[in-house]
Amino acid sequence: MPQIPRIISVDDHVVEPPDLWTSRIPARYQDRCPRVERDTAIFNFEGGVFSYEKGVEGGTPCDWWLYDDLVYPFPKLSAAVGFDELDITPVTFDEIHPAGWIQKERLAAMDENHVDVSICFPNVLPRFCGQTFYEREDKELAMLCVQAYNDWMIDEWCAGDGRGRLVPLTLIPLWDPVAAAVEVHRCAEKGSFAVAFSENPFPLGLPSIHDKDRFW
Repeated sequence: MPQIPRIISVDDHVVEPPDLWTSRIPARYQDRCPRVERDTAIFNFEGGVFSYEKGVEGGTPCDWWLYDDLVYPFPKLSAAVGFDELDITPVTFDEIHPAGWIQKERLAAMDENHVDVSICFPNVLPRFCGQTFYEREDKELAMLCVQAYNDWMIDEWCAGDGRGRLVPLTLIPLWDPVAAAVEVHRCAEKGSFAVAFSENPFPLGLPSIHDKDRFW
């Protein structure tokens, strides 16, 4: 009986560890860089619009991402594996499946699901190609955040036992094409094989492929 080939999964996601940025960003930015704070939350989803409140008495425990002016909760849908029901409710890192953000657990889950190789996009905080950093006003801090994510992706998530099975997918500073090219080369030298990029840059205010100045 022929053996079924193992899967190469090209659209997975990884949950950013709570200390990804605080463990890598310079001390002067520790109170502004992406970090996790546990508080209560109340979610509401009506008419296709998601809204939320933080620090509400009687709310559900929730891990919140804080980054400069951004305050964003951790919804179950962003780490849905292992839950019996998929809904928009608050969760904490204590509740989600550890394979969402711990390499050893992810590799074990891949083995259980006949997956040989996985390419992981960002998840809650950066969004799938780093739009969050593009939208922040302080681009010096945003650049540090992009580099910190890429270093973690290459040096930790895809290193060691994950080498060859977890393929590095890195981010670029979307707001600066020259800096983006530099970061692509930096990451390639460290072992990155791919870059996450928007499928439609125009809604972000960036030139589309049809723009005569699409390369800035």
